[in-house]
Amino acid sequence: MIRNFTKILKKRLSEEYPLIQVVLGPRQVGKTYGVKQVYEEWEGSKIYETADLVSPPNEDWILEHWKRAENNTKAPSLLILDEIQKIPNWSEAVKFLFDKIRGKKDLRVVLLGSASMSIQEGLSESLAGRFELTKVYHWDFVETLEFAKLDLEKYLLFGGYPESYKYIKDLDRWQDFLQLSIIDPVITRDIQGIRRINKPALFRQTLELVLKNPAQEISLQKILGQLQDKGNVTTIAHYLNLFEGAFLIKQLQKYSKNTLRQKASSPKIIPLCPALSNAFLGLDSFPNLEMYGHIFEASVGAKLATLRGKLSYWREGDYELDFVYENKQKTFGIEVKSGLRKKSSSLGKFLKKYPDVKPIAINQDNIIEFFNKGEEFFS
Repeated sequence: MIRNFTKILKKRLSEEYPLIQVVLGPRQVGKTYGVKQVYEEWEGSKIYETADLVSPPNEDWILEHWKRAENNTKAPSLLILDEIQKIPNWSEAVKFLFDKIRGKKDLRVVLLGSASMSIQEGLSESLAGRFELTKVYHWDFVETLEFAKLDLEKYLLFGGYPESYKYIKDLDRWQDFLQLSIIDPVITRDIQGIRRINKPALFRQTLELVLKNPAQEISLQKILGQLQDKGNVTTIAHYLNLFEGAFLIKQLQKYSKNTLRQKASSPKIIPLCPALSNAFLGLDSFPNLEMYGHIFEASVGAKLATLRGKLSYWREGDYELDFVYENKQKTFGIEVKSGLRKKSSSLGKFLKKYPDVKPIAINQDNIIEFFNKGEEFFS
């Protein structure tokens, strides 16, 4: 199966003197596999190396393989460096080497990484104007349906990480895989490896709490009140930002044309795939329609979060609209219907206040079309 990011990468690498191609995304979603598909089909000289070694290399490792790629005679030459964030000062080294060959030598460079915060800091500090970013996301329902034949309910329980699908008949084993192979490495390596966390128990409790309450607006004070360890609102807000930077959640702010009011609102938390919630909930079926509705809504929100544009939610008193999506100077008010009876007056209330917004309903009848089309669904 060829994912969309692989097709995009192939196209960009085929152009003359392309920028550095940075492939960034969560663990265990097939970044390396997809890039290796490009590598296997490459007709010129090619080198693939990973910095995921027992003893992390230094900048000399980058120089060594870069020079090897430069000296390859079968142009265009392809250099792929995986887990680049493990090398100290990697971005400065890549900047120096790329500036020397830019527009002169036909070398195509691909960098991969999982630790979003570390990579993005390097890109913004040193490589501005020298790279294109290709984002890799969790597997959505349509991809999972094609790859593993999981129906919608199974996807809403286990979807997002393809390697885990082989374990779904054994819930305990599946949970162990999610916890030990994905969540724990993200917490200990990707986050705590580059950020000091003074209260690791509180940190993990916060993650568990927000993932167990998908697609819900949660005040920071309420989060704090449900945790066993002591902390403060500023600490919890910082933790949520770290989880977002590590591809675990998306925080949605309340829709308002007043930017200051928008930033001050309680966030609505969207786990970036259903498996992240169920890693803590431990469900092999849905206990009630309410939980099904929350995870159905969260799966729609996770897909919306991959699209270009701005995503938020709206609430006024007892009225709530699931999502507000802004793209290409158009605004869409999105009501998600999983089959539960919902207050139909919320969308009407929102449209009365914002009459220029186009209403959209996403439900079980059109969810496959929504996942297939992405942004085109709104055209």
